Parts: sequence; C-alpha cells; structure tokens
Amino acid sequence: MSQHDVVIRTTEADDWQAVRALRLEMLRDYPIAYGETLEHALLADEATWRLRGARGTTRGQTAIVAIIGERWVGTMGGYIPDAKTGPSLVGVYVAPDQRGDAAGVSRLLLDAVEEWARDWGDTLRLEVHEDNVRARRFYEKLGFTFTGRSRAYELAPGGLELEMIKPLR
Repeated sequence: MSQHDVVIRTTEADDWQAVRALRLEMLRDYPIAYGETLEHALLADEATWRLRGARGTTRGQTAIVAIIGERWVGTMGGYIPDAKTGPSLVGVYVAPDQRGDAAGVSRLLLDAVEEWARDWGDTLRLEVHEDNVRARRFYEKLGFTFTGRSRAYELAPGGLELEMIKPLR
C-alpha cells in the first residue's frame, strides 16, 4: 500500500454510518483521547450522526477521513471555537495498523486539516490529554509546541488537557 492508495476527503451527512463506525472504533481504541464516552456515542441517533457527517461540508468546521479501499482508516477534524482562538484540530484518529511514517495516513490527514485551517487563521491549536504520550510525541514531531496553557479534562479519569499550537504560515 502506498499513500496513493489513500483517499482523503471531507465527510457529508450521507456518510453517517461510516462516521459512526469510525467514532466507535476511536472510542474503543483510546477513550481518553476524546471528550465523549463510548456509552454516549452508542446512544446517538441517526440524526445526530448525520450532523456529525455534515461537519465536512459545514462552514467553520471540517471533518476529513482517510479511506483505503472501502475501509475508513483515519479521521481528523477542525472547528473554530471563536475568532480569537482560531482553528482547532480535534478528533484525531488513525487505525493502529495505519499509524506511523511508513503508512503516511496521519500526515495526509493533517495536511488536509492545515489547508482548511489556513483560511481561518495563522496557527492551528489542539488539546491533548497529559497521559496521551504517544499523541503528544506525534504532535511535537509534526511541529506543534506546548503553550503552557491547560484545562481540566471533564471525563473520568480527569487530568489535564494540554494546549499545543503550530504556525500555519
């Protein structure tokens, strides 16, 4: 498999079943990385999943997926919490067998989010749980740096969400 076999695209409402399946996979794989519990996601109805799918076509936000063949293998999203904050990277996930530089899926997804984010600001912001060491290393490798700001993670087991930013220009 090469990077040429990976389709990178935004999601739409009609993708709701694949969006749901990938989100459940994400929450099962590493629940502390997302501000949602598996139990909450399992209760969401079709209308909710359609709204989530539509994020890829909604102004001020994006949802981008990586697809190999028929399999959705990764996703990253972005949104604008407010004009002062600028674009934020959220919902980062790549299937375990597609992680790493050799697969290239993470880089392709981030490139697409950064392209979207440039229309909204000069930096891309994210929050990562303090205990998610693998993700922290990944973000640092891709040019994100810690700002020194943090906030409490609202779900169990608690802890801190650490803010990181990356210049886009």
